Amino acid sequence: MKISILVDNHNSWIAPYAKDICIQLSEQHDINLYFKASTVPTGDILFLVGCTTIISNIILKRNKLNLVIHESNLPKGRGWSPVSWQVIEGKNKIPIVLFEAQEEVDSGPIYMKEYIELDGTELLPEIKQKQGKKTVELIHKFLEKWPNVKGTPQIGKSSFYPKRTLEDDFLNIEKSIIDNFNHLRVVDNEKFPAWFKFKGQKYILKIYKMN
Repeated sequence: MKISILVDNHNSWIAPYAKDICIQLSEQHDINLYFKASTVPTGDILFLVGCTTIISNIILKRNKLNLVIHESNLPKGRGWSPVSWQVIEGKNKIPIVLFEAQEEVDSGPIYMKEYIELDGTELLPEIKQKQGKKTVELIHKFLEKWPNVKGTPQIGKSSFYPKRTLEDDFLNIEKSIIDNFNHLRVVDNEKFPAWFKFKGQKYILKIYKMN
């Protein structure tokens, strides 16, 4: 099959995992990685991995099937940064689904569902690592079963996670470290560190594991 993988940000954390998929599947398929939607060619399947922009129907029509990976129990948890929002909510078993891209965001039929298992101690790099490995695994499983796998419509009331902003990394220092811990687990120490205010001054707070 002719397969394309699209990651719409060359610097995305998911890019190395997308490259691994291409290497691992190169003997069985004509598979290539793209970083701009406009460069995606015609083919059989397009996987949209870690994309942060809506892909136009013009691009989607180039392939027979367009599949998105999203980490929530769709139709609940559509939208942005579903893993971070769920970790903050205290969840350690996070769904990861493979569904068909349609005009309405995150609304297409679901082809496969698995789970990312956390133990509650992981910080962002470890969470991303588990997310990336599960993404690779899900694509492998789908291609092993295709075309003997069918999509099922999303059922139930939808909900939507908003895009995270700098304001979402604000810590309430009136709360204990335990109460803030899940929030601290998902902050990016370099790009988007946690921050708080005290006596009119803004401070940033970074978190690392020992060893």
